[in-house]
Amino acid sequence: MLDFFTIFSKGGIVLWCFQGAGVTESFTGPVNALIRSVILQERSGNNSFTHEALSLKYKLDNEFELIFVVGFQKILTLTYVDKFIDDVQLHFRDRYKNELEQKGALKLLNNSFEFENDFKMLLREAEDSSKARSPAPMRSFKQSEKSQKTVKSMIETKGGDKGKEQGGKKNKNTKKEGECFLLLEVLDVFQGMQPSSMKGDLLSVDYESSEGEEMEDEDEEVVVSETSGGFGGMFGMLKGLVGSKSLSQEDMEPVLEKMRDHLIAKNVAADIASQLCDSVAKKLEGKVMGTFTTVASTVKQALQDSLVQILQPKRRVDILRDVMEAQSQRRPFVITFCGVNGVGKSTNLAKISYWLIENGFTVLIAACDTFRAGAVEQLRTHQRRLNSLHPPEKHGGRPVVQLYEKGYGKDAAGIAMEAIAYARNQAFDVVLVDTAGRMQDNAPLMTALAKLIAVNMPDLVLFVGEALVGNEAVDQLVKFNQALADHSMSDKPRLIDGIVLTKFDTIDDKVGAAISMTYITGQPIVFVGTGQTYNDLRSLNARAVVSALMKA
Repeated sequence: MLDFFTIFSKGGIVLWCFQGAGVTESFTGPVNALIRSVILQERSGNNSFTHEALSLKYKLDNEFELIFVVGFQKILTLTYVDKFIDDVQLHFRDRYKNELEQKGALKLLNNSFEFENDFKMLLREAEDSSKARSPAPMRSFKQSEKSQKTVKSMIETKGGDKGKEQGGKKNKNTKKEGECFLLLEVLDVFQGMQPSSMKGDLLSVDYESSEGEEMEDEDEEVVVSETSGGFGGMFGMLKGLVGSKSLSQEDMEPVLEKMRDHLIAKNVAADIASQLCDSVAKKLEGKVMGTFTTVASTVKQALQDSLVQILQPKRRVDILRDVMEAQSQRRPFVITFCGVNGVGKSTNLAKISYWLIENGFTVLIAACDTFRAGAVEQLRTHQRRLNSLHPPEKHGGRPVVQLYEKGYGKDAAGIAMEAIAYARNQAFDVVLVDTAGRMQDNAPLMTALAKLIAVNMPDLVLFVGEALVGNEAVDQLVKFNQALADHSMSDKPRLIDGIVLTKFDTIDDKVGAAISMTYITGQPIVFVGTGQTYNDLRSLNARAVVSALMKA
């Protein structure tokens, strides 16, 4: 039994919908979640999505810019759904092809059309065909979806389903003319060194490409040669594939294979490179090319757009604004840093401290790495250096940064709690919680981290990771999130909120770790570490990173 079936344009206009008997909940909420978490985030390589108690299957029609979505209770096993959604798409295309070709989706809205009987006929045929088949054997637990559930399904998009309609029973089998979904707007060595001012928002990390490099890429596309190397040369292979034609999987496969290898060479995790290329293929299959457009340039542009979309923050993280908001509530703003050993947590915590102090805030550093010898002393050195750059006499006689520490071997969660209470009593603006580095498969330390976060409820949990790593970054992030979920004390576990990407100055154009980390978590890269001084801290420039990633 289906809960709903809807057909809408990529512009968000609902052309037609069906709701099952007895279903009173609007389909808008689940479909909005699909748009936010899959369509807008360029994760359409797979055609399945789960939202609360519903399973959603979707089909993209790129030629006419349409999306077909069916929803049903996930406890049901409806074996006919994949074929059924394909049949509905083909039938709808065939019946309204002329209108769609002439004026697109708006033509259907301006003229009443009847699709209900056709839909019911296709649904009846699908259900009858399913009943005629012999019942499938029961699956074991290891084969079930529950046993394979990953932390991805637990990641929530902040803001919830804002498009969910309130109250009001919907009439089933009715067309919602002109109804629009909420399509979210896609927004863009310390000692002895005197850092420059960092007041205001951070500068963005940037890349420069010469005009010669750009021209070289264009020239390579003109040359038809299967032996030419590099990413640009690969695009010349398919120069002959031009004209007004619909793209097929076979057309795109040679280009996508080269793209996949190129992304992996640029440090994108292998699985994610494959998923990205699959998503691009889904996005373009059936799309009509321009008369003088090559397959290669079309696919390359689609990949670039997808990569920018992934790196653009899905939500704005404005720490300066959030600290001021916490000030108005007479409480400190708390940030917890976590990550594996040796990635630069303490160093980048000091950089962020400097940036906050430059913007007029006072900082308390909580030394919660009670395991690594020298961890407290390292933070104390940073504290002294920061206070020497901002002498207390210039700030009413009070040090702008202090260190809260209880030595080694103590409970990190307890120290963090005491530090936050101390910061509240002493009117500190920000608490930065430094935690012990731990490998993602160290169960005792991961349990301790989950406890610290669950007990103290920081405003922001930042994962600190190196730009040098590819597949390893994905494994680290997944397991950190999984540990936070497994050891949470809440039904809605607190996962990683953002990423600090370190050692970005050491990787040249092999910037793929940025893609891997944001893709796997859906969370933004908040800070980028670019050097050895306090002011070597940047924000991420999505288009510059993608430009570097796509260079030959």
